[in-house]
Amino acid sequence: MGVFAVGLVRLIASSMVIDGQIDLSLYSDILHRADYVAMLGRTLRIAALTTLVSVLIGFPTAYFVARYRGNRNFLLLLIIFPWLVSIVVRSYGWVVILGPRGLVNGIVTATGLADRPLKLMYNDFGVILGLVHVLLPFMIIAILSVLLQIPRSLEEASMSLGGRPAYSFRTVVLPLALPGVLTGITLVYLMSTGAIVTPLLLGGLGNTMIGTEIFQEVMHFFDYPKAAALATVLLATALAVVLPLQILERHLTRRLSDGGDL
Repeated sequence: MGVFAVGLVRLIASSMVIDGQIDLSLYSDILHRADYVAMLGRTLRIAALTTLVSVLIGFPTAYFVARYRGNRNFLLLLIIFPWLVSIVVRSYGWVVILGPRGLVNGIVTATGLADRPLKLMYNDFGVILGLVHVLLPFMIIAILSVLLQIPRSLEEASMSLGGRPAYSFRTVVLPLALPGVLTGITLVYLMSTGAIVTPLLLGGLGNTMIGTEIFQEVMHFFDYPKAAALATVLLATALAVVLPLQILERHLTRRLSDGGDL
């Protein structure tokens, strides 16, 4: 933790201290350039949509695995299997599938559903799809770890008192699973905002995100102060979303551990 704190302080200082004096010109340039503001908005939008799609897919999947009565280990293996493959390979796989001459467009044009290839890459759709594929296991595991701790007897008790399955799910399972959902949201959102490889391959240069821009500033232009300023702006915007989520998660966990109502 101490090493991380020192590195963070040095990162922020390198973007603010130039020639021994405090200089905020880099931040002024970033916030007054329309392309950087649009890039920041695109980053936050893609991260939010990626998180939303991951929740919508991850929660039902985690619930199914948690309530599965068969070999649950096999399902867990299927969930974590993508982690055994490099992010570069997985993202490039989507290039092969979504490209103008890829699998999807080949089927679409061969069946006559479209006269020309669909634009499935180099836009928000391609980036979000790739990020969901990469980050979805984190969402599922975060939710599953909480669902496995919820006794089935609670749902059975609710239904024995006349509650329908949907009512038991809404009043018993969902409130108890919220801490895991918030943990998954935090993980996926943070990793989405800082993603580099997937946006670079599936978004192209016309749909750059902050993470890819930081990478280019460091590796191509060697402009470390500017990269540090971009990283600090990204950190501030991410914390503005994550900190309230963390406070809410701790509040829910404390209320649940005390046996109180949400």
